[in-house]
Amino acid sequence: MSKPASRASHRRFTVDALFQDTKPRAVGVSDLLDAKEIRIDRIEPDDGQPRRTFDPDRLEELAESIRREGVLQPIVVRYDDARDRYVIVYGERRWRAAQLAGLTALPALVREVPDDRRLIQQLMENVVREDLNAVDRAAALRALKAQMDDAPWEQVAAAVGIKRSRLFQLLGTEKLPEPVQEDIRSGRLSEKQSRVLQGLPAAAQEALGRLIVDDGLGANQAQRLARAVRENPEIQELDADILLPRLRAMRMVREESWPQPSGQGTRMCR
Repeated sequence: MSKPASRASHRRFTVDALFQDTKPRAVGVSDLLDAKEIRIDRIEPDDGQPRRTFDPDRLEELAESIRREGVLQPIVVRYDDARDRYVIVYGERRWRAAQLAGLTALPALVREVPDDRRLIQQLMENVVREDLNAVDRAAALRALKAQMDDAPWEQVAAAVGIKRSRLFQLLGTEKLPEPVQEDIRSGRLSEKQSRVLQGLPAAAQEALGRLIVDDGLGANQAQRLARAVRENPEIQELDADILLPRLRAMRMVREESWPQPSGQGTRMCR
């Protein structure tokens, strides 16, 4: 009498299971169905992208890295059905550098991003990252506030996951003169360095900003000069071009009068 077939012999396999990777390296790993390689000429930037400034030198450095190693991280795009184009959600810098590197196609993840979430996602990618300059971040945060029906700043900060105090530090860069903002955009002046300029007259902000950039003025020196400007109504009325040499002269005088650390500035007698 033949034995009944075991339950194991009746195990059913799906078509997907037949092609499933059973190697140890595949444990806990799943394929991304929306990962694609897209021709660069079918990709375009988003007009609402928070990043407005792309440093040419850093782009060329990234392009050289792409020439050697390829694109290590896919960009994220959305498909615009009306125009049959893929629009960048984030990764525009990689897209620009890939063109410089001579690539004809780019790895990308395709996402369906609702309009009311697009700017928030771009801000999460760019605003929180320190490689996006403070002026562009401030402009993007203001655009987000408008998109959120003029919500309170506290809600805007919460939407992108930054502290309220940090948000107002970024917004403070919008009040600086255009030459100072341009120094921030280009990376010559950091947002942290620019904080000492807050509350000064516009001409003094421009002059002290130029002194920080051109002379490598340290934080303590900049704070002393800012205090001197606030305490002297006469120099607050000067134009930036006239005030700059005055500040430079004040710096030299004050440095000579500042006490030196113990053990410096004297010679040992023999």
